[in-house]
Amino acid sequence: MSVGDASTSPSLRAETFHTSLRDRLLDPRSSPRSGEVTLYWLGQAGFVIEFNRFRMLIDPYLSNSLAQKYQGTKFPHARMMAAPILPDELDRLDVVLCTHRHTDHMDPGTLQPLAIRFPKARFVVPAAVVDEAVKRCEAGIDRLIAVNAGERTEILDGCFVSPIASAHETLDRDANGNYPWLGYVIDAGGVRLYHSGDCIPYPGLEEAVAVHAPHVALLPVNGRDAQRSGNGVPGNFTLDEAVTLARNGGARAMIAHHYGLFDFNTISSDVIDRRITLEKANGFEMFRAQQGQGWRLR
Repeated sequence: MSVGDASTSPSLRAETFHTSLRDRLLDPRSSPRSGEVTLYWLGQAGFVIEFNRFRMLIDPYLSNSLAQKYQGTKFPHARMMAAPILPDELDRLDVVLCTHRHTDHMDPGTLQPLAIRFPKARFVVPAAVVDEAVKRCEAGIDRLIAVNAGERTEILDGCFVSPIASAHETLDRDANGNYPWLGYVIDAGGVRLYHSGDCIPYPGLEEAVAVHAPHVALLPVNGRDAQRSGNGVPGNFTLDEAVTLARNGGARAMIAHHYGLFDFNTISSDVIDRRITLEKANGFEMFRAQQGQGWRLR
């Protein structure tokens, strides 16, 4: 499949399940078939991505480390939803991708247990934060795959990642030209997913995404404001901005996420659902990430 070949474009189908995520992942009937990719939401920006025999996680936050860190502060980071699965409940894992160093995306309370439980698993991280990633994963440098915007790296057999710079809320680079905030285009056998990490619009982003013509865009929708930014909580796309990026970036569908975990940094699910109804009426496929639902891209 060539980039932008709409005639053979995969379709995204939602599947509801009534078991735990652990049992769902253990059930061989839910595994992706040849040429398919399956997705499950972990809360916040986290997803399980399965392709062929491989399992990836992106930005998993499966602990309470932020609640412990910020207990008694203005933003206590208490969970509004429990982690749908814990690190020791996973039966296998090949790769973890972290888009940047913030704890809800690169969480020591999640990554360290995973590194121990799965000693062959590797970690894709921005080259700009390799030293921090080593500490947070407590894994040797040999287990890290350091990447930067503009590259294309094979992370598994037949699966490539192409990072795109993100602005959180600023578009930053270090002295070596590496971007600390990244989004990832994951190309799994020709099925392309774009996960922006934490990001706001900036000139050239739509064009950078459109080059890859992702089939599905996984985008945060919790927005931003002066109160959050002024208290050390940099923001993300608004719902309008996320939909605009997905459409103008050539995505065939969008899954809205990064809501519903912290009460000071979220958006109402009803607001997302109303937008989904509107977009579908206008011919654009859109979903809200939620527990008890998976997606099959085929």
